[in-house]
Amino acid sequence: MSVNVVILAAGQGSRMKSTKPKVLHTIGGKPMLQHVIDQAKTLADAKMNVVIGHGAEQVEAELQGQQVNFAIQAEQLGTGHAVAQAMPNIEHGVVLVLYGDVPLTKAETMQQLVDIAAAGKLGLLTVELADPTGYGRIIRDPQGAVAAIVEHKDASDEQRQVREVNTGILAVDASWLHKWLPTLSSENAQGEYYLTDIIAMAAESGVSVQAIQPEAEQEVQGINNRQQQAELERWYQLRAADQLMAQGVTLFDPARFDLRGELTVGRDVVIDANVIIEGDVVLGDKVTIEANCIIRNSHIGDGAQIKANSVLEQAKVGTGCEVGPFARLREGSVLAAKSKVGNFVETKKTHLGEGSKANHLTYLGDSEIGAGVNIGAGTITCNYDGVNKSKTEIGDGAFIGSNSSLVAPVTVAEGATVGAGSTITKTVEKDSLAIARGKQRNLASWQRPVKKD
Repeated sequence: MSVNVVILAAGQGSRMKSTKPKVLHTIGGKPMLQHVIDQAKTLADAKMNVVIGHGAEQVEAELQGQQVNFAIQAEQLGTGHAVAQAMPNIEHGVVLVLYGDVPLTKAETMQQLVDIAAAGKLGLLTVELADPTGYGRIIRDPQGAVAAIVEHKDASDEQRQVREVNTGILAVDASWLHKWLPTLSSENAQGEYYLTDIIAMAAESGVSVQAIQPEAEQEVQGINNRQQQAELERWYQLRAADQLMAQGVTLFDPARFDLRGELTVGRDVVIDANVIIEGDVVLGDKVTIEANCIIRNSHIGDGAQIKANSVLEQAKVGTGCEVGPFARLREGSVLAAKSKVGNFVETKKTHLGEGSKANHLTYLGDSEIGAGVNIGAGTITCNYDGVNKSKTEIGDGAFIGSNSSLVAPVTVAEGATVGAGSTITKTVEKDSLAIARGKQRNLASWQRPVKKD
């Protein structure tokens, strides 16, 4: 049976105080709406339908290239009205209703609801809250079956004592929605067409309502403001940290670790406090990440050590390398085995050969550097002439003295030496010494300036 996923994402989210649609705000570095889609896509034969309204163009642009049908809710007339906008695209099968601002519902929970609907029932996701204020209450008949849902504003004092509340997430056969949705009424405190009214319709139609509950209430926690976003972010991050520690990762402080992407880890990985992982990151065996590092879309080989306060972006770090502290590896940086990039060194589109070292205060851009090269402190590759980028090539075993400027395009051949303080503009031949600096003059009778009265 096909599964028609309807994700409601038309709301403005005014309490977020943002020009961006609420569903595009992130949890774990990913838009909330994308979290919902990614989980729902794991369902067999699932077809995505996203109901959009406020900021529709931004939402469509974010989901460009994904197999999603869009339905427009031009007026915000309630959840029942929102689902109705998607129904012209749905003829038969199970309809699973989800919410773009409820990002962490698990695929397993969704599947349970789909299975209930496939059996001819209405699957409803509920949760018990210590403080149910603001939520629709689940009203059960004397036999304990779900009979109706009453919104908070429409509930009596007695009904408001009920702690089991509606999450809005449900699944039912499409044929019933085609029948029920056109009969919804807006005669209520909100003046809206509530999707929740179909629960009473199901009971009247003899459709059994089977309620299930999530493993954790955060699975169904919606986000309406920045405080709720921050609260759910921390829960998400602690869960990610728990999963990593279950894989054998040492996290010095799980509460100060952020995963904003996908992390693949080897054995005996150690991560200190305040480390941020973004995008697609791979850490090999026995990798150590010290405090305050940001690792983004990078691959770090076995035994590498990333020292404190370093930033890696789209970089490849080989086996046994040392990076930092305070180093920055930008996109296209490749460090071969046992090479070293030290404090206040920046690299971009640079290949550093095996065992080569740039220990201090250096910029290496658009460079191909061989094995066993020593780059002295203060060295820069001058790769940009204001219009074009050019390449610097340094051969195996070369020695670049401190405070040197290599003006690209230029080649320093194998075994060559560049004297400290040199500005190199021409090829340095193999095993030769290049010195390019002004001649020193010492004036014996020099009189220092004195302060004037």
